[in-house]
Amino acid sequence: MRHCINCCIQLLPDEAHTQQVSCRGGPHHSRQECPMCKGENRIVFRVDGKQMNLLAVLEVRAEGNEGWSGFLRFKKGKRCSLVFGLIIMTLVMASYILSGVHQELLISSPFHYGALPSNPSLTDGENPSDTKEHHHQPSVNNISYVKDYPSIKLIINSIAARIEFTTRQLPDVEDLKKQELHMFSVIPHKFLPNSKSPCWYEEFTGRNTTDPYLTNSYVLYSKRFRATFDALRRAFWGHLSHAHGKHFRLRCLPCFYIIGQPKCGTTDLYDRLRLHPEVKFSAIKEPHWWTRKRFGIVRLRDGLRDRYPVEDYLDLFDLAAHQIHQGLQASSAKEQSKTNSIIIGEASASTMWDNNAWTFFYDNSTDGEPPFLTQDFIHAFQPDAKLIVMLRDPVER
Repeated sequence: MRHCINCCIQLLPDEAHTQQVSCRGGPHHSRQECPMCKGENRIVFRVDGKQMNLLAVLEVRAEGNEGWSGFLRFKKGKRCSLVFGLIIMTLVMASYILSGVHQELLISSPFHYGALPSNPSLTDGENPSDTKEHHHQPSVNNISYVKDYPSIKLIINSIAARIEFTTRQLPDVEDLKKQELHMFSVIPHKFLPNSKSPCWYEEFTGRNTTDPYLTNSYVLYSKRFRATFDALRRAFWGHLSHAHGKHFRLRCLPCFYIIGQPKCGTTDLYDRLRLHPEVKFSAIKEPHWWTRKRFGIVRLRDGLRDRYPVEDYLDLFDLAAHQIHQGLQASSAKEQSKTNSIIIGEASASTMWDNNAWTFFYDNSTDGEPPFLTQDFIHAFQPDAKLIVMLRDPVER
């Protein structure tokens, strides 16, 4: 079929249009006008028995093998990027498939960490010496194998043989007092004998209109603690002891500390212990006072601020101190023994590992071992304090 824009073309079978109308520009030029368009300058064709003006509507539909034409129209750079991305996806999927079969990565690490000689399937009554038969079993939750443990132990022993460990000399209490004179003036050396938690009575010199938490740094620097201190403020005056015309408030320190590394389950242990009716915690889960706040470190990126005094830290235990005070003032011996069994805890994991303030205080330097550590001050006040340390496999953590 020949096409010409100078004449009307009627789509008929077997090229019958050549007999109906001759092309004006073809070799058989004729002035005969097309009976369909009557000389009008139009291009008309029939589709399914209906006339359509080609100049008015022109629609091209892709059929057959034009599915790859859209891909070929991309530039060469885009095509290369697409192919490269598909190759990377294929390699990643293959690595996951292989790692699921062999329990290790497609590209193995040059370091092989050995697991401790333990097995989760062991019962509590099994002798630890029986773990030798489990040495060659791979760990389920770790890519390392127990068989690597002897080699790691050999490396540790070789390192320890070259290091001379000396017993650290504890600082004298008088030297500690020179470093933290105000702290030693607030916390006494002896506590109430009929309380499990280290508590003592302190004289309150304020009036009944005085806000005991007005200058507390935890309230000033954090709005989310204000509701907690509002409740403490309302209950404060009802838990004062009166003697010889003076007012006394009960002060308490934690009986135990939950410390450890981050992501080791300190929060989980904290939530479980809170369910016990005789275990009370500070008003804030992580005060971070011993390692940060008492040095004026709120956030490391903010630098040093005003130091939080020890009174602000003791305010966090006032809610537990109120309950202990009720037991001490109870007339019934049975009720008194029940309330005095309350123990106070604190859960700041940083008490174990955060030592960023060493280089700024206590004349410490990075040239040698610090003469004064956080545990020195806790031991000076509470030699019988309990420390619950939460640790975890460093690789899993």
